[in-house]
Amino acid sequence: MKKILSLFLIFIIVFNISACGTITQTDVITNPATDTTYATAMPELNESAIIPENSTFAVHFIDIGQGDAALVLCDGKSMLIDGGRPKASDVIYTYLKNQGINCLDYIICTHPDEDHIGGLSAPLSTITVNNVYAPNIEADTKSYQSFKQKTEEQGLIIKHPVCGESFQFGSGTVNFFGPVTESENDKNNSSIVMKIIYGETSFLFTGDAEREEEQQILDKGYDLSATVLKVGHHGSRNSTTYPFLREIMPEYAVISVGKDNTYGHPTEDVLSRLGDAGAKVYRTDIQGDIIAVSNGHTVTITPAKNADADTLSAQRDVTTPKTEAKGDTVEAGYIGNSKTKKFHLPSCKTLPAEHNRMYFDTRDNAIQAGYTLCGNCHP
Repeated sequence: MKKILSLFLIFIIVFNISACGTITQTDVITNPATDTTYATAMPELNESAIIPENSTFAVHFIDIGQGDAALVLCDGKSMLIDGGRPKASDVIYTYLKNQGINCLDYIICTHPDEDHIGGLSAPLSTITVNNVYAPNIEADTKSYQSFKQKTEEQGLIIKHPVCGESFQFGSGTVNFFGPVTESENDKNNSSIVMKIIYGETSFLFTGDAEREEEQQILDKGYDLSATVLKVGHHGSRNSTTYPFLREIMPEYAVISVGKDNTYGHPTEDVLSRLGDAGAKVYRTDIQGDIIAVSNGHTVTITPAKNADADTLSAQRDVTTPKTEAKGDTVEAGYIGNSKTKKFHLPSCKTLPAEHNRMYFDTRDNAIQAGYTLCGNCHP
């Protein structure tokens, strides 16, 4: 009898450790390709399940400037998808604190670019995190190394999702659609692409996926339809292509982007496509933090400001980098050619085709990535 009681107590302790402050079952990862289950068993995933009466779901698209950061909350569960640049760490920390979050069930790093991974060190350094997901590629940057180190200090191993895997998130379900293939030479097209389903509503997060990854996902035949789309690559013209968008047909589209950024994001091309699709567009550069709340049937979106702003007009056509004002530090940005491994100023006359472009925040980042100077614009 004592042995049975001891085993029962051990089970209860393990059961409690897996949760952020509440007693819940450990989420299950299911890989349909291998029929493999990771973690402890739980009820079968059911995307069409009836939402409990006291259930809640919200996505907070956090205004962190040029970059991505979204906080997803469902039934006491919490998930942070990306964290912006390193300088966004304070914003992320303060936002989580204001939401009363002292533990994150999940951190999802869609890919290791600095404007997605940089601010994730803040929660990893200050609060408990239970699970960390990222693509199976690395970056030789301080931001990535910090992310990796802080994850290890939490006693966690970075998990790499596989297409078709899914797990329960409160009353919702998370489905992974990408990356289909991964390459350290093409980080954008190695982005985690995931869909969160909550009742009859759904949210599609696309990282910085461009037309190549979008086509790979289309070829897989996944159900991409979504109520809300987090627009890929901050509205770059090489993302959110017409074939991809036609499968999604979102009611709402959210663009996480910095005001007066040097990349020209969001582009007129993407804004035009979203307009053609009939999506209501929200932008963090114009409207600040954007909160989307679902009741399982409909989604209500509330921006922090400028609710009636014209979000389908590009702010300006950027052809030259911003100049540096005295006493200010301005990130001009550089454009690399993935084929020639040369990098250029945005004003260079020999810029590569869009599908061959790689974007760098700083000159040092371009050089560290193995790119050399263009002989025409001498960046």
